[in-house]
Amino acid sequence: MKRQCLGKTAQEKKFSVTYYREEYERNNQRVNSKRGRYMKSKRQSTVEPVFGTLTQFMGLRKINTIGIQQANKVTHLSVIAYNLKKYLKFISKVVRSEANSLTTYLTQKINNIWGEISWYNLFNNIEMR
Repeated sequence: MKRQCLGKTAQEKKFSVTYYREEYERNNQRVNSKRGRYMKSKRQSTVEPVFGTLTQFMGLRKINTIGIQQANKVTHLSVIAYNLKKYLKFISKVVRSEANSLTTYLTQKINNIWGEISWYNLFNNIEMR
């Protein structure tokens, strides 16, 4: 029986019972409820990717300041940089599409002018003969 409970290498098995067991159980029920699963999915899609980007790609793994106020300033500046980067990426898409439409517009105008010049040259060549 001892071998079945403990396994091959363990000498003893420990049970840990905490004073806050009721709070743990209440928290587990709240997290596993329908609303808890919904809130977890919302958090995973909104907040956690931002923290992942800040820590992995923008160097915010460690905050080298003293005090909560300075740490808050560093965090706010990092989040502002993240939002500006995101905003500039959004703006550049608009600029590219406008540049494409501008290129199309200029190409059409150049073709129209070239066509008028060609007709003008053709007309002048006919009159000169």
